[in-house]
Amino acid sequence: MAPSSVLRPLSRLLAPARLPSCSSTRSKFYVREPYNAKPNWLRVGLALGTSVFLWVYLIQQHNEDVLEYKRRNGLE
Repeated sequence: MAPSSVLRPLSRLLAPARLPSCSSTRSKFYVREPYNAKPNWLRVGLALGTSVFLWVYLIQQHNEDVLEYKRRNGLE
């Protein structure tokens, strides 16, 4: 099969895929206030509170696990 016979159907598929001119289209995006201009303080508080809680719980669990390890192996 000649390369031109392969490219011809492919070029027909790509031909309609032209970008419309900018003057005839309307942008679906519009300018609005950035999200970080007015933070949602409830969500910020929940995120930070959850993070602090998880770190405290993780450190507490680690300390308990270390004490249990030492007790079982007679290191204390």
